Amino acid sequence: MTATHTTQHPQTAHRPWAEGLTVFAAVMLMIAGVLDIFRGIMGIAEDDVFVTTRDYVFAYDLTGWGWIHLVLGAVAVIISLGLFQASLWARVAGVTIAGFIIIANFLSLPYSPVWSIVMIAFSGFIIWALCVVRKDDSDEFGRS
Repeated sequence: MTATHTTQHPQTAHRPWAEGLTVFAAVMLMIAGVLDIFRGIMGIAEDDVFVTTRDYVFAYDLTGWGWIHLVLGAVAVIISLGLFQASLWARVAGVTIAGFIIIANFLSLPYSPVWSIVMIAFSGFIIWALCVVRKDDSDEFGRS
C-alpha cells in the first residue's frame, strides 16, 4: 500500500507573511516620506511650530533642517514605490533611508521633540519590517 504525499515547499507558508511585511514597510515608508516632506516645507518656510533652542550642539539654521527633511522625504517616497515591486535594491535602500531619517530626527529633537520621536519610531518599524523578511521566506523577495 503506497500513500501519496504532496510536498509543499516551506517557503509557500511564509510567502504571505513576507509579502505583508514588505507592503507594510512600503506603506510606512511612504507615509514617513510624505510627513518628512511636509516637515521640510515647514522648516523652509520657518514655520512657528518649531521650538527654538539655545546652546544645542547640533544647532543648524531652520531652513537647512527643512531642506534636509524635504530631500529625505522625497527619497523615501521614491524608495517606497520600489518596495511595492518587492525588489532587493529597494529593501536595502529602504533600510538605509530609514536609518538616515532616524539620524536626522535625532539631531533635530530640540526643534520638535514629540514629532521627532514619532518619526524615529516609524523608521524603526520600517527597518524591522524590511530586515525580518529573509531570503528564504519568499522566492521573489530575495532576488531583484
